[in-house]
Amino acid sequence: MSDMAQETPPALQAQGGGQVFATAGIAPLERHGWRFRIFAAIIQGAERLNLRYSKVGNPSVYDNAVFPWALDIEREWRAICMELESVLVRKEELPEFHDIASDIASISKAPGWKTFLLVAYGVKSERNIALCPQTWRILQKVPGLKSAMFSIFEPGKHLPAHRGPYNGLLRFHLGLIVPEPRDQVAIRVADRICHWEEGRALIFDDAYEHEAWNKTDKLRVILFVDFVKPLRFPASAVNWLILNIAVFTPFIREGYSKHRQWERSFHKEK
Repeated sequence: MSDMAQETPPALQAQGGGQVFATAGIAPLERHGWRFRIFAAIIQGAERLNLRYSKVGNPSVYDNAVFPWALDIEREWRAICMELESVLVRKEELPEFHDIASDIASISKAPGWKTFLLVAYGVKSERNIALCPQTWRILQKVPGLKSAMFSIFEPGKHLPAHRGPYNGLLRFHLGLIVPEPRDQVAIRVADRICHWEEGRALIFDDAYEHEAWNKTDKLRVILFVDFVKPLRFPASAVNWLILNIAVFTPFIREGYSKHRQWERSFHKEK
């Protein structure tokens, strides 16, 4: 991974250069009702706890050495690529991410970001996993694994600046297909621009504002993983509770329903 710094607009900076709890220009995902308002307030309090009680600090982009298991996954990246090849044979049948996840639709409804989901918030896609058993085996090396998928950026795709919904998770990317020229395929996290490399991990906190782009004329594919942020008590207990309650929230339940519908079509007998 290589990176270079660029200035973050002042309007997007938090006091002291830390995380902010919204993204300028993007409205939060709205849900009506007192239950959602209470849950949103709890999330804001939990995020502050997570910053205070982190075991690994709160940088926007991590040194991979902080997570020794990342090297174990890098060593097996070619095995993952072999299974990816069979998935890409049916690329046109894969769903656009915004068609599955309503929170993504709030960021961008433009086509060009396709996904092949293996697990989301701890709920497995057994049929997809059956097509990628080696990838699933390798993913078991990730402590606190919550979500994993193949993330496919079509040529010309740009994902606008946004922040993730909650800072109790960290994000792991493994470069699988990274086209040339490499400087045209990148992700900005806060004030750093990072370039994916095939077989190399990139670990960052998606609660910082970030955006990504593929300005080449070829596909970019990564293994995209969310895992539980290492925290000290009491933040660890609150985080466990929130992540286990999250599966019952409306936008995640809607995503499960849409993904099951796509699965039935994709895996139907020919």
